[in-house]
Amino acid sequence: MIEAVAFDVGETLVRDDRYWASWADWLGTPRHTLAALVGAVVAQGRDSADAIRLAKPGADVAAEYRAREAAGQGERLDDSDLYPDVRPVLAELRRSGRRVVVAGNQSARAAQLLRALDLPADAIGTSGEWGAAKPEPTFFDHVISLAEAEPRRIVYVGDHPANDVAPAKAAGLRVAHIRRGPWGHLWAGTPHVAAADWQIGSLAELPELISV
Repeated sequence: MIEAVAFDVGETLVRDDRYWASWADWLGTPRHTLAALVGAVVAQGRDSADAIRLAKPGADVAAEYRAREAAGQGERLDDSDLYPDVRPVLAELRRSGRRVVVAGNQSARAAQLLRALDLPADAIGTSGEWGAAKPEPTFFDHVISLAEAEPRRIVYVGDHPANDVAPAKAAGLRVAHIRRGPWGHLWAGTPHVAAADWQIGSLAELPELISV
């Protein structure tokens, strides 16, 4: 029986539209140009931060992030960034008695913003808080700790084959790959996500699938 469900953040719970639009504005790059660069690096299997380096050659992404925060143009997050199925599905899972965890490769600042949304979740953690990022095994050790269940009784939901599907399976978790965002759509139905226990197009599919 599945006792806990852990969710990735970007393009699983939260749209990345605002994130990339704000980066484009900061870099002085047209939004459609940066969006195209993100798509290009995704298709090549590269880190999405490479899109920033392509838009601004030689950019130190961490330094640019700090500069944005100092200028008051850093991360923002509110209900408009959530996919519409997020609150109802997380609430349904909690009503079913399952523990709900949110855990992604985000900054410590993003963790604060997520908590401020008052999501129907039992625990929230990010790589920025833990000092460990996907696909590192230590990240999933933290997920298991937050979920308070045996790995085989936890489902990790995410869109990225290399950061979500493969390492979560290696940690002994069950996995649901969601067809959202550039990673989710590009790799859906391919051998890269074949190890996932389920492939879904919406979080609304999840409660029934894991109840079997």
